[in-house]
Amino acid sequence: MSDIHTKVMELAKRRGLFWPSYEIYGGVAGLYDLGPIGVLIKNKIVNLWRKHFVWDNSEFVVEIETPMITPAKVLEASGHVQNFTDPIVECTKCHRVFRADHLIEETLKMNVEGLPPSELTRIIKEKGVRCPYDGGELSEVRLFNLLFQTQIGPYSSSMGYLRPETAQGMFTAFKRVYESFRQRLPLGIAQVGRVGRNEISPRQGLIRMREFSIMEVEFFIDPNSEEQPPLDRFKGLKLKVLRAQDKERGEEKPSEFSVEELVSEKIVVHPWMAYWMAVASNFVRDLGIKEFYFEEKLPHERAHYSRQTFDQIAVVQGEKVEISGHAYRGDYDLSRHSQYSGQDLSVFKRYDKPKVVKKKSVVINKDALEKEGREFVKEFMSTISKMKPEEIEELMRNNGQIAGKPVANYLKIVEREEKVHGEKFIPHVVEPSFGVERSVYLTVLNAYTERKDRVVLMLPKAVAPYQVAVYPLLEREPIIKKAREIYEGLKNEFEAVYDDSGSIGRRYARADEIGIPYCVTVDPQTLEDNTVTIRDRDTWEQVRVDANSLNNVLRKLLYENVEFKSVGTPVSGSYE
Repeated sequence: MSDIHTKVMELAKRRGLFWPSYEIYGGVAGLYDLGPIGVLIKNKIVNLWRKHFVWDNSEFVVEIETPMITPAKVLEASGHVQNFTDPIVECTKCHRVFRADHLIEETLKMNVEGLPPSELTRIIKEKGVRCPYDGGELSEVRLFNLLFQTQIGPYSSSMGYLRPETAQGMFTAFKRVYESFRQRLPLGIAQVGRVGRNEISPRQGLIRMREFSIMEVEFFIDPNSEEQPPLDRFKGLKLKVLRAQDKERGEEKPSEFSVEELVSEKIVVHPWMAYWMAVASNFVRDLGIKEFYFEEKLPHERAHYSRQTFDQIAVVQGEKVEISGHAYRGDYDLSRHSQYSGQDLSVFKRYDKPKVVKKKSVVINKDALEKEGREFVKEFMSTISKMKPEEIEELMRNNGQIAGKPVANYLKIVEREEKVHGEKFIPHVVEPSFGVERSVYLTVLNAYTERKDRVVLMLPKAVAPYQVAVYPLLEREPIIKKAREIYEGLKNEFEAVYDDSGSIGRRYARADEIGIPYCVTVDPQTLEDNTVTIRDRDTWEQVRVDANSLNNVLRKLLYENVEFKSVGTPVSGSYE
């Protein structure tokens, strides 16, 4: 772990942000507790995500909640039982197990994401990659399924898994939400919830965990609709994108495109991909992360369900870390769940005007068929019932037989004109997905600064755990009483905290370390003229303001971003 990560982890433990779970028993890799301050920051980030993805798009996005325990059949249908795997390799000497692609990347500094086990094995053998602990020889690479298995109820036949994503709950609930919401597309279903992934090698604190929360939207669309997303909401917004075609040429630097260019130049497979990437950009900026880009995944790097994927890569403290994933899932999920459940998950699209279409249908010669006996009828009907008229017609054209007898003897294909008022289709899905704890960690890491001998967590005001702290300068009853009075007047409007423990300098230091933007200090002068000082976290500057106007001043600082010095009389000295 790098020096900056070590410092952030120390700060997180010291100030109640997060720490390894079950510490008193030695901890468990990939499991972390969020402390009191961590939970406050997390909740702020989740609500900020809701603002960007749900509330600002309430005309077509709703939020639901589904169970974490998932029946096995659901994840068989989704392909996770078969495909949700990572490559592992074992040291033949110490028997430590490593994620093979990560070990190669760390040892050889080469990207091998998505390569099959055989290719990873070849690279390990040819390049002489050994166990990093004892230099032991490594085994053949094999796949390891990341699903946590469980038993639902007392019966061993009723197996389930902890969900690895919230998406499948939204796919299985699609029909209910569609029918109860507005029965039209586009329709976004959002969810924030816990997931479990049995990671081989959890690392970097909250970056890669075995249990965490996800913020996801499954956005259902008609792929053939001429209705365009409201891209005008992002006029002037530029996104940095590293395209797959550029990666294949060895290019590492992303290019800049407007949201409209992503669509017009067909960089994204559907305009809604560009829309949600733009939303994600604004959200990440509000987390305080200014440097990021979108990297298109190559076909072998994509998940089994994806037709196109972009990872949003945040550049924080000089490191590149994925903060969100954007996948075009097509009709894969709803089609699979329709197939496995036997339920129709299509939607009906009504035409503006009825269309006259030619339809083929099968006419059976019952008399001829019944002459062949009951067993033949049963076999014949069982076979053709699974075929479309076009398939039967092709069979007849090729003199096809059932049970040794020509199909053409027992039926014919007729074509009729019909007036149709619409058609059924399976919606396609665009998915933007964020890890909550990962977002918390990257936000904290990005905000971490050192000033003189102090740590200052320069969190954006929107995600700071508290907006303001109130301190009495001295342990004198009149000052404490006044400070509490001011605190009571603030807490109904602002997220405020009161602290009278330790010296004022130490209290300021604690506030800086958890990212409180402003501190209000009550001192002897307050008792004389009813003024207080406000201290700015980022500059350590102080101004003096009338206590009666304090609420109004804080509104300007927190919501209007006015210049700090303009709200009061600058104070030359400080209580540091």
